[in-house]
Amino acid sequence: MRIGIPKEIKTLEFRVGATPGVVQRLVREGHEVFVEAAAGAGIGLADSVYAGVGAQVLPTADAVFDAAEMIIKVKEPQAVEIARLKPRHILFTYLHLAADPDQAKGLMASGCTAIAYETITDRWGRLPLLAPMSQVAGRMSVDVGAINLLKPAGGRGMLLGGAPGVLPARVLILGGGVAGKHAAQMAIGHGADVTLYDISAQRLEELDDQFHGRLKTAYSTHDAVAEALPTADLVIGCVLIPGARAPKLVTQADLANMKPGSVLVDVAIDQGGCFETSHPTTHADPTYVVDGVIHYCVANMPGAAPLTSTYALNAATAPYISDLAAKGVDGAFADDPGFAAGLNVQGGHITHVAAAKSLGFS
Repeated sequence: MRIGIPKEIKTLEFRVGATPGVVQRLVREGHEVFVEAAAGAGIGLADSVYAGVGAQVLPTADAVFDAAEMIIKVKEPQAVEIARLKPRHILFTYLHLAADPDQAKGLMASGCTAIAYETITDRWGRLPLLAPMSQVAGRMSVDVGAINLLKPAGGRGMLLGGAPGVLPARVLILGGGVAGKHAAQMAIGHGADVTLYDISAQRLEELDDQFHGRLKTAYSTHDAVAEALPTADLVIGCVLIPGARAPKLVTQADLANMKPGSVLVDVAIDQGGCFETSHPTTHADPTYVVDGVIHYCVANMPGAAPLTSTYALNAATAPYISDLAAKGVDGAFADDPGFAAGLNVQGGHITHVAAAKSLGFS
């Protein structure tokens, strides 16, 4: 198969869809790989490194899309990239369609087959290609929350871990999945007072065991979260319904009860965000303030740590890319029903039930 790796063009996105190691594997498996010039520059990977493992380095994105049957990316295609897609193309990347009707319509109109990393499942029902970036985003959420709690960033002027004789910050984590767990690890490591909310009693029990009492857990209801908000310093939203828009767990009315200079970090922003007042931001302008509360809603958080994120992502995606290239869409899906759950767009239709419902297409 002919496989294309274009340079990412989302604002301040430095990751790359395939590392030289993955490209080398694909070439050895008999595939042709086309890499756009400077695609790996954001993490220090020169074009010569890609050429050295057998890739053909092409000067423009147009050339890559024209040469390739399958396009491997990291972030959802931007408008100019959607315009390059043809019915023959297989697009394999993060999509997050539920909160992006314009992208959904563009992909439908292109006629391409679009497979989303974030809805592929494994034999245990987990999300293996979303997990690496959820881990990074969960860990980052605490770091960016801590920075924004400092006075120069407009925050309350406090350290997460407090100081001798001074109470630590109170951190609320909404959602106990991969991102929530990793956020809890980081926040506890900072010495914060951490409470995690989830709607699964089983998951709360698992986390209670894993953290050996260092993490407070609570069943998530709007009333329970709203009751805790007045004493919260940092709230991290990590809820996920695969393929669907995130539920709104904090309303604008709730903000009136929060402390001025407190911080909301919305890890779920790719799926529409779990705070009513959330809207996507970029690393160039990551925060805004509503009713005195700082909102951090960057839609590609792991892009700020592109070296770590690229290699973590590629370790997960490489086997799927190889299967898709070797077997084609139908063959790869027939062998792995969990892989088939990644299909989001085909033949001009939204094929993922939760995404279609969120977009109003079902």
